Amino acid sequence: MSQDFYEILGVSRDASEDEIKEAYREKAREYHPDVSDDPDAEEKFKQAKKAKEVLTDEEKRQMYDQMGHERFEQAEKRGGAGGGGGRGGMGGDPFGGGAGGFDMQDIFDQFFGGGGRGGRGGNRRRQGQDLQTRLEIDLEEAYEGATKQLNVTRPEACDDCDGAGHPPGADSETCPECNGQGQTTQVQQTPMGRVQQTTTCRRCDGEGTLYDETCSTCRGNGVVQNDAILEVEIPAGIADGQTLRMEREGAPGEHGGPNGDLLIQVSVQDHPDFERDGDDLQHQQAISFPQAVFGDTITVPTLDGEVEVDVPSGTQSGEVFRLEGKGMPRLRRRGRGDLYVQVQVVTPDSLNAEQKEALEQFAEAGGEEVDVEEGFFEKLKNSL
Repeated sequence: MSQDFYEILGVSRDASEDEIKEAYREKAREYHPDVSDDPDAEEKFKQAKKAKEVLTDEEKRQMYDQMGHERFEQAEKRGGAGGGGGRGGMGGDPFGGGAGGFDMQDIFDQFFGGGGRGGRGGNRRRQGQDLQTRLEIDLEEAYEGATKQLNVTRPEACDDCDGAGHPPGADSETCPECNGQGQTTQVQQTPMGRVQQTTTCRRCDGEGTLYDETCSTCRGNGVVQNDAILEVEIPAGIADGQTLRMEREGAPGEHGGPNGDLLIQVSVQDHPDFERDGDDLQHQQAISFPQAVFGDTITVPTLDGEVEVDVPSGTQSGEVFRLEGKGMPRLRRRGRGDLYVQVQVVTPDSLNAEQKEALEQFAEAGGEEVDVEEGFFEKLKNSL
């Protein structure tokens, strides 16, 4: 037997929508797969998310309270809750429509006798669509976290008609096509018997009412395209390609339903000094031949300022030094990754007379007879 949605979130059955959302946020912080060590964290996170989606939707919650958990779950399974895309790559809305999905209104009608809300199936509240956009940041902003301004052109409810699609004083009449029901019913005789099909009324678009004029601003759509400036909080440690969600900043809902969400795909620019590998960073650092031979203390850049690194004598070109905790912050977790510094011994392009003589003596001391003019360093580089 699966757990009741109220029990999953730890709220009472008369909890408000804000209380449910806050309880969900606490569960998400506790069981998010990126931060939790609980072996069942992913499943618990999914259960909490599903519970929040049902209990913050007025119609679904009413159905859930009427039917009880088990019957509600059975109705979902019978309907094959596949549906279309849903919530931006987070597994979809388990009660979404589309191929293979089922309509909660149909179940509502079975229990309460048609229409659900005033008998108008096409007039019920629906959440608006999610919108998507992109935001580019640099590696320093991903490292530190940032507040960015985002310009978005999005559909919004028309201010002139308050989203109704007609002026407030427009004359109205009951739609003669559906008799004010917002939906029409057709009965067909088939070999399997009489089949009744109910659809949204095309003439009034499910409103049940016709108006003698439309809003000139939105041309009757109830929606206009507006530019909005939003502030986006970029969490420290975010990676290229990850998506941020701004709740209720998407398209407006239908018939007073809530807005959808705005999904922001983050693109992190390449950095000239560092290459990112998860939470770790990699850096190429040039050192001279004498530094590699005798050892030295070198200065290495990090995203948190320069640090000193001791290079021991006899260091080979390509050797890697690990700087613990100098990488990227771990997203929504404690600690940071590491910085891996790979040293590359640089071969000089030209030598003065004193350098040539010194290197010639170095080569002779090692038992090599080399003409410095013909490329001692080239041979030395190949021998490393």
